[in-house]
Amino acid sequence: MKMSLLAAAASMLGMAPILSPGDSLHAAELKVLAGGSMTGVLNELGPQFERASGHKLVIHFDTAPNLIKLATSGRPFDLGIVPIDVFKNDAAKAKFGPTIEVARVGFGVAVRAGAPKPDVGTLEAFKKTLLDAKSITFLPASAAGAYILRVFERLGIDEAMKAKTVVQTLPAQIVPALIHGDAELALFVNNLLTAPGVEIAGQFPAEVQQELVFPAAVAADAKEPEAAKAFIGFLTSPAAASVIRAKGMTPG
Repeated sequence: MKMSLLAAAASMLGMAPILSPGDSLHAAELKVLAGGSMTGVLNELGPQFERASGHKLVIHFDTAPNLIKLATSGRPFDLGIVPIDVFKNDAAKAKFGPTIEVARVGFGVAVRAGAPKPDVGTLEAFKKTLLDAKSITFLPASAAGAYILRVFERLGIDEAMKAKTVVQTLPAQIVPALIHGDAELALFVNNLLTAPGVEIAGQFPAEVQQELVFPAAVAADAKEPEAAKAFIGFLTSPAAASVIRAKGMTPG
């Protein structure tokens, strides 16, 4: 009976290809490392996977620098769904198996809802808007923040932007800072700027636009490798793709 119920749930969620009789006989607890920008996606898809598979997810969301530290700390984990920057660190990369892209997202500029939207349509307009802004906010200590800092350097405005940056330490702090008037502009990945109380003024110009990619990979010494593979399979399924799009990201 248990297997038939799991099969029915899996079919409804588009998970039939990744579930097997062995999965139903062993309910695993999966320790997952995840990028903070994946919070909305995984908070919706995680419970669906748990209901259909019987496995339990324990997800730790964090920034890329902290995820590198966690991956290389020796503490056990089963898989990562992390910014691609994590895999650019050789020590962290060695802790994972092969990667598969789950989602990606571009960068935008947001203002408080109802505020005038600045011109960011060209590279020069984008640069002028940043220089004219009284204050900006983002999360420098993250993969997305590191890219924004490189954009400032490319535009030759990195020193000017330091004085007007309201630094956040968590992705979830960016939108409230904008709503409460702590900053005039917010720069970050689009999915985290899509929220009540704020509006995206525009995308980064094409010359400096880049998508932040989130690959998934089973840990090299995972205790639950098969369950981890099943979760990654679900995250790359058609059912998951519709959720990823609804959360403002592009499926892998």
